[in-house]
Amino acid sequence: MDLGLKDRVYVVTGATRGLGNAAARELVADGAKVVVTGRDAERVAHAAAELGPNAVGVAVDNADPQAAERLIATARETFGALDGVLVSVGGPPPGFVADNTDEQWRSAFESVFLGAVRLARAAAAELEPGGVIGFVLSGSVHEPIPGLTISNGLRPGLAGFAKSLSDELGPRGIRVVGLLPARIDTDRVRELDGLSADPEATRAANESRIALRRYGRPEEFGRTAAFLLSPAASYLTGIMVPVDGGMRHGF
Repeated sequence: MDLGLKDRVYVVTGATRGLGNAAARELVADGAKVVVTGRDAERVAHAAAELGPNAVGVAVDNADPQAAERLIATARETFGALDGVLVSVGGPPPGFVADNTDEQWRSAFESVFLGAVRLARAAAAELEPGGVIGFVLSGSVHEPIPGLTISNGLRPGLAGFAKSLSDELGPRGIRVVGLLPARIDTDRVRELDGLSADPEATRAANESRIALRRYGRPEEFGRTAAFLLSPAASYLTGIMVPVDGGMRHGF
């Protein structure tokens, strides 16, 4: 199936590893051009080099108020266009209500929430009909995840923002979509499993609650993201797509 991605241009944040990197890889594999970001300049350069000539890296923090302007300008200057953005941000610190400090909440809000809002708002002002804004969120949009209190507080709010944005941008032919990963086998998920006394038992317990009885592979998430960002998904907007192997049991 031709997704129609050839020569389309996307900004993918948080793309030096994990889910953002998986999405960038699949976009490039299908012919798209990408601007990849991350906070560590060395990792950004390495990720862009691995993706090849259809990728350029920009070291930037999502919390930086100037980040959105820089990224959109880079897409236009390097590739001559902007067709969409995928906002992927590393998860905030784990912890329960009593554990997380005001500073952790504030920092996570600036990066995970407000940084995403800024980039989406800036992209919305630039995109033409057929453009798309995607958000990598979490299964916590529907059900809180124990030990991830800050994420549980911020991700559902971003889903609400995305839904509002889809209503506002729909008349202009611009789509807004969300992806809700659960246990995808990334460094982040392995780190979270590693916080338990028995990481292997924790993984086995999680797998037992997944219909497919395994963690997802990053490329499986990446392919879903590439489809949702592509013209092939032209009639999908305002939706939150679980990429979880059936872990969510509700309709």
